[in-house]
Amino acid sequence: MSEILFLDGARTRAALDPHRVLDAVATALVAVARDEVSVPPRIAAHTPHGLLGAMPGHVPGLGLAAKLVSVFADPERPGRSSHRGLVAFFDETDGRPLALMDAEPLTEIRTAATATLSARALARPGAGGVAVVGTGAQARAQIALLAAVDPATPVVVAGRDRERARGAAALHPAGRVAHGIQDAVRGAGTVFCCTGAVRPVIRRAWLAPGTHVSSVGGSHGPELDADTVRDAALFAEWPGAATTRPPSGAHELQDLAPGREVTLLGSVLSGEHPGRRDDGELTLFKSTGHAALDVAAAHVADAVARSRAWGTLIAL
Repeated sequence: MSEILFLDGARTRAALDPHRVLDAVATALVAVARDEVSVPPRIAAHTPHGLLGAMPGHVPGLGLAAKLVSVFADPERPGRSSHRGLVAFFDETDGRPLALMDAEPLTEIRTAATATLSARALARPGAGGVAVVGTGAQARAQIALLAAVDPATPVVVAGRDRERARGAAALHPAGRVAHGIQDAVRGAGTVFCCTGAVRPVIRRAWLAPGTHVSSVGGSHGPELDADTVRDAALFAEWPGAATTRPPSGAHELQDLAPGREVTLLGSVLSGEHPGRRDDGELTLFKSTGHAALDVAAAHVADAVARSRAWGTLIAL
């Protein structure tokens, strides 16, 4: 009889050490770019009210995992959806189930880590301040990660609800609230866009030369306008961000002009692609999520929890 480690939401969140997650996600992104991972296309079962998606994946050296996540309309937030689920983590050598953990904090931090790695790799040196557009769970996760790994760089937060923006900005020691999205973006060298937008919230005219934009939202529509996509050097986690239709692919990367290149972020992290070409270039990283990143974060949560004797062992 085998035992599986169960981590509730609080223990999952506590076990996701931000520095270790950044390192593991970088490893996974490089493995994706080198085609070393096994990640089948996402599948989902649909109901009249929402869907249940499945995202299995294997990353050599990090492990084997599968995420089950439900996406249903949130009656308390009209026009928005809830994402709830779990991640099962397995031994990659013998297939034993090792851990079961909450998918929500895991998804939030692996997405924020990917966006942060894109900024480290692609933002121009000395780019200055950071703008975070959005005030929801993913925006808050992004701000919290920046506070953990870069507390000195100023962060300005913008969103539709000023009170929510104030609460999100308080997560960072150098955080403040912008008067609006345009105000936040115009003064930033790096822009993290983390919204549930169905239409663009960022305009090309607001972006200064050399800005780096990391867009992780827009599951239901584009966060960025077509002019921004047209003018930017494009980067993504995996080729399917541009070659598959939403929701697995990105709304912004559909129907690109023939020959338009989308570079994999892992190729930049590994040094196999130079990334930014000059200080005036506009760079855009578009995230759609990828199961390899869930594996990376689950690997960290399992290792940290076991080292600290956290969680509950359940006999199977």
